[in-house]
Amino acid sequence: MDFDLAREIMVDSQIRPNDVTDPAIVAAFLRTPREEFVPSSRRSVAYSEMEIETAPGRSLWTPRDTAKLIKLAQIKPTDVVLVIAAGSGYEAALISHLADTVIALEDKAGLVDAMGTRFAELGLDRIAPVEGQLASGLAEQAPFDVIYVCGMVETLPEAWGAQLSEGGRLVAVVADDGRLGRGKVFTKAGDTLSSRDGFDACPPRLVEFDRKPAFTF
Repeated sequence: MDFDLAREIMVDSQIRPNDVTDPAIVAAFLRTPREEFVPSSRRSVAYSEMEIETAPGRSLWTPRDTAKLIKLAQIKPTDVVLVIAAGSGYEAALISHLADTVIALEDKAGLVDAMGTRFAELGLDRIAPVEGQLASGLAEQAPFDVIYVCGMVETLPEAWGAQLSEGGRLVAVVADDGRLGRGKVFTKAGDTLSSRDGFDACPPRLVEFDRKPAFTF
């Protein structure tokens, strides 16, 4: 299979038509081999308009949803970015072409080790895979200019907002009361976060950030 051609077709059919035309973002997708971030049995469909599970509880989103959330983050070349629930590391790899430094946070040592190997093989030296609790963020490396969340969530831990720099952005798809979610950007000003809606999406959930059921009689 010609993965280079498949990558170009993905960009031309799934990313550019969905209002993601920034040259830097488009170049990041063209430079990042998506097939290297999926299980070997799914490489043939790596560029399809579908979600692909990469590990239990971790999936690649559709290229459209990933591209639109990256666009919403407005990443600058000087930014330090924390990627939450980085999974196989695809989003972190994309963002490494846009930012100065990327930290890919995962809570399982196996995923962290696999990311480290993958990044080294691909020559991606602006990413540091780190093991830690997702809800805690990474206070020792804060503040971050951008926090990017790789899964739909119902709640946002306070620690994430606290670890943003002034003017920093947190981007995530936040679930509503139904199945649908909204891509949102939260911008820090002082002690507050203001939010702006971006786009509708329903990517795979990070179930650990579901709302806890309320007790009723």
